[in-house]
Amino acid sequence: MTRPRKILLASRNPGKVREIRAALGACGVEVAGLDEVDPDGRIPEPPEEAATFAGNARTKAAWYARATGLCALADDSGLVVAALGGAPGVRSARYAADECPAPRGRKEMDAANNRKLLRELAGVSEDGRTARFVCSLALSDGERTLLEAEGTVEGRIAAGPAGENGFGYDPLFVVDGLGRTAAELSPGQKNEISHRGKAVRELVRVMREL
Repeated sequence: MTRPRKILLASRNPGKVREIRAALGACGVEVAGLDEVDPDGRIPEPPEEAATFAGNARTKAAWYARATGLCALADDSGLVVAALGGAPGVRSARYAADECPAPRGRKEMDAANNRKLLRELAGVSEDGRTARFVCSLALSDGERTLLEAEGTVEGRIAAGPAGENGFGYDPLFVVDGLGRTAAELSPGQKNEISHRGKAVRELVRVMREL
């Protein structure tokens, strides 16, 4: 397989674009964010209907590759809680969508998701609150999935939020071995242990082997 020299990162998150651009730049790969390729937002978002993170990542990568003509890298990530049968899972970003009326910003949605998660775990002991963050990455040329990578980080759900950094479920996710929530870590510390950081490093490892 010929390694692409320029890829589209299917994200409008500038922090994510910077992180992945720096990582893949070491492999000689140029990374363009979605805002650079589609500044007017004309490309619609793809449906995310797969039952797994990997399936959604493949769908998004293929969708944006076909829309732009570039090889596209996409991720899907979220929280898996054992006591909830794996929920919120692939619905992590919209777990409490029915409780947070539109229009809603990311902070409002995050707060609603966290409230619902704590409510669903009410009465569950500390030992039963184990959880995992998962990130799946997929690189597609629009016809085929060229590369895939996955990263995970283990932890548990706290009884209440702590920390001001991060986003999503970070204030509730106590990282195994650290005794602190992901929101209590610095950006550098979080990247070292995070599911996305691990997935990106795995992708870099595979690309270097090519």
